[in-house]
Amino acid sequence: MTVQHSQILDEFLVQSQTRVNQSLKQILSQSIPSHKLLEAMRYACLDGGKRIRPVLVYASAKAVGAQIKTADSAACAVELLHSYSLVHDDLPAMDDDDLRRGKPCVHKAYGEATAILVGDAVQALAFQCLTEQDQELSPATKLKMISILSVAAGISGMTGGQALDLAASGDAIDLSNLETIHRLKTGALIKASVCLGALCNEKITDNQMEALVLYAENIGLAFQVQDDILDETSDTKTLGKPQGSDRAQSKPTYVSLLGLEAAKNKAKELTEKAIQSLGEFSNSANNLRDIATYIVSRIH
Repeated sequence: MTVQHSQILDEFLVQSQTRVNQSLKQILSQSIPSHKLLEAMRYACLDGGKRIRPVLVYASAKAVGAQIKTADSAACAVELLHSYSLVHDDLPAMDDDDLRRGKPCVHKAYGEATAILVGDAVQALAFQCLTEQDQELSPATKLKMISILSVAAGISGMTGGQALDLAASGDAIDLSNLETIHRLKTGALIKASVCLGALCNEKITDNQMEALVLYAENIGLAFQVQDDILDETSDTKTLGKPQGSDRAQSKPTYVSLLGLEAAKNKAKELTEKAIQSLGEFSNSANNLRDIATYIVSRIH
């Protein structure tokens, strides 16, 4: 990535992060009967996080020529769904982690019961965002968005991937099975983020959507490969979560199966495939191209 492209991407990241953070604050400022639950929801969703998924929503919307404001609800929805998954993943019954985004996990700060309720409430709120979004989108498009997000969240997406991931701990699995786990657990929501952004232009062509899906599938895997690399090479302070936790739990990773250098080559290969898939688009997709490079060069 050139210096100029890096600066442009930095500006886009900040703009997108600011935009979705403002929207999330507004959504999570509503009055509900349980003050403790709302406080814990805000704790889970508002502090920290790279906001990669909402950034992808905005970048995809920009690539197809949609108005950015039309993507606000979808951006919030994917970030809320991601936050719910982190809260539940960190629970003692799942990954049993203590730190997330540089602070105690929700179950450490508010207790396990509240953490479960936070996940439940935040997941429901994600779908509520899509039903109440911009009036410029037709009911048919909103329904399609809800369908895409529900698949990404369910047994054919994050939940199914998490089940496979838990079952694989301590077991020897091959690269194909590992890829299946991460296409579901990590890749499904990344793909949904790109697709939701694309649907903000209701005139998107089939060829454009196919290209964006291919892009998303490749960066979804690249994201996980880089996560596995950082789990081995980074530190807890930089990551904002326990370093080496995958190895400690005997979880199969791209590094454990391929070795560190081969894992880095795998991430690079996936990134190149993602960028090549965007040949259908002109400069409007430059943010997507730069995000692909950023995903495998990030340090946390």
